[in-house]
Amino acid sequence: MSLSANDVKVGETHENVLVDDLKRTRIVQYAGASGDFNPLHTDERFAVEAAGYPGVFAHGMLTMGMTGRVLTDWVGVESLLRYGVRFKAQVWPGDTLTATATVESIEDTVDGPVAHFSLRTVNQNGVEVVTGTAAAFLEP
Repeated sequence: MSLSANDVKVGETHENVLVDDLKRTRIVQYAGASGDFNPLHTDERFAVEAAGYPGVFAHGMLTMGMTGRVLTDWVGVESLLRYGVRFKAQVWPGDTLTATATVESIEDTVDGPVAHFSLRTVNQNGVEVVTGTAAAFLEP
């Protein structure tokens, strides 16, 4: 799946609800899949008593991976050239996350048109948890 340059316009946005009511089970599953068993993400007692957090929270890379879906659902994974994020706030069990991708520019390159995107993921309170940028090839 790839988009044509005729299908994408500067200023166009796509939005995805990434997760509704993030479960601790999903965070623990990600720990297993990634091999990142930092107790801040999996051990409530450690997170609260030893680290002083209100509880366990999601891995940043889990949030980044979920955010990427707004791009791959729109332009396809095979078209993606670059993807990077900045983590802005923690994601907690129970959060609902919504990501938005916006076309900032379309560049003509020797390899064909490339769309440049800004990304923003917010929780149910409108708090930004991730911002970022991406670029993807478009079909001429």
